[in-house]
Amino acid sequence: MNIFVRNLPMQILLVAATEMEIAPFLKDNPSADILITGVGIHAATYQLTKRIHQFDHDMIIQAGIAGAFDSDAASATVFAVRSDRFADIGILENNKFKSLFDANLAQENILPFKQGSLINETEYLHHCGLRVCDAHTVNLVSENTEHSMEQAEKYKSSLETMEGAAFHYVCLQEEVPFLQIRAVSNMVGERDKSKWFLHKSIENLCVELNRIFEELQQAHHT
Repeated sequence: MNIFVRNLPMQILLVAATEMEIAPFLKDNPSADILITGVGIHAATYQLTKRIHQFDHDMIIQAGIAGAFDSDAASATVFAVRSDRFADIGILENNKFKSLFDANLAQENILPFKQGSLINETEYLHHCGLRVCDAHTVNLVSENTEHSMEQAEKYKSSLETMEGAAFHYVCLQEEVPFLQIRAVSNMVGERDKSKWFLHKSIENLCVELNRIFEELQQAHHT
């Protein structure tokens, strides 16, 4: 019985906010287990929690595009995200932002948080062959970069997304191994999509997804 279980394929769920972000992977892998959550923290939290309670998974991967704060990263590079956090949930007083932790409305080291971050400690993170970085998640994407840059400096973030922290939060709470990978499509604050590298970022993202899925399945059978 145990031999039979080991020979089963690894149960990997791929999560994305939009189908567009993983379209080439879907074309190559029509039978893959996919969850399209919709954009935003609320949609990602609900849809992922619902799916986790319906089916068991050995690994959950979230894939998508992201904005970068560092111009050196703004070239369709694909990253694995080590830590994420909810960057704009808090209080604005006297034009100064305070997180829930800063305002003592939440404790920054109560699970699943560590110093306010949602940290992926899945072993595969550091063996997936991608550059590892930290990110933060926002509800509002804007061309006004002042607040975004303040958040990046405060949290030492390289990337900005709209679902990553929700993904980390649910997976940590449910104790499911996970990996968030993001391809840089634009600089944070740049809303002129003619200056984005959207096609290349999606292409690079899906190349890495194919590689990672293959590696995980091979490792699962050894």
